[in-house]
Amino acid sequence: MAEQRSLPVPDGLEGERLDAALSRLFGFSRTRAAELIVSGDVLVDGSPAAKSDRVHAGAWLDVTLPPPPTAPMPVAEPVPGMRIVYEDDDIVVVNKPIGVAAHPTTGWTGPTVIGGLLGTGHRVATSGAAERQGIVHRLDANTTGAMVVAKSEHAYSHLKRAFKERTVDKRYHALVQGHPDPLRGTVDAPIDRHPSGDGRFAVVAGGKESVTHYDTIEAFRAASLLDIKLETGRTHQIRVHMSALRHPCVGDMMYGADPTLAARLGVTRQWLHAVSLAFEHPATGEWVSFTTDYPDDLAHALKVVGSES
Repeated sequence: MAEQRSLPVPDGLEGERLDAALSRLFGFSRTRAAELIVSGDVLVDGSPAAKSDRVHAGAWLDVTLPPPPTAPMPVAEPVPGMRIVYEDDDIVVVNKPIGVAAHPTTGWTGPTVIGGLLGTGHRVATSGAAERQGIVHRLDANTTGAMVVAKSEHAYSHLKRAFKERTVDKRYHALVQGHPDPLRGTVDAPIDRHPSGDGRFAVVAGGKESVTHYDTIEAFRAASLLDIKLETGRTHQIRVHMSALRHPCVGDMMYGADPTLAARLGVTRQWLHAVSLAFEHPATGEWVSFTTDYPDDLAHALKVVGSES
């Protein structure tokens, strides 16, 4: 059900554009604010206004906020190329392919890990929100590699706590442009949503603590293959931190990668792979470790960049 909000423009927003004022008042992006204005859901002193109109302190705003979208439910259908690395009564570890999200989200119509597991008859834990049952961590849709999903309720609570307390060893390989200096180091820089509101994340003062450790495995002429250990698990963390170092992941156009190099190496997404996961098994307490192979597109790109050096 839509929500009606009425309030005066505060003194501090005197002279601001209407879309910027709404963004600051309600905390949504300027794009979202503009959509509400254009659809006639914003009145200033009882009249429709344009997004570029300047607001005056004390003017009365009437805003109709749409109801929050309901979370989509997973579609149980097999996911081509998603391989089971390990499975027992408590956990299932998959090697997630390109173009697959961890779970359904608003606006995502592609395949999901959870839907793929359900579609091939795997049981998952029922803990957590309905659309992401069993999901204890995520990979970006176009980041491939190791993901663990909880099958039992005990495993779900145990693994959620392990990820929160940072006792899970998460290792990634990334092919980044150029050569990081130093060859081995730590990026400790807070991350939050990019101020543009376009879906990107960025290093932002006052953002969430984010720590990435990297080590160069091999340096090629145009790029370097890094081994990366995550201490925290922020959205797009490796991609943002590598971009902040001015060594973005090859193929990661969202974060400033060179499209010419990506085309030459034949990659159409970020060269980033979750190569291994290690954690305390929720049932046995034993330390277990799982590794995954590079998918074909990343292996091909590595071969090409190596042949150029």
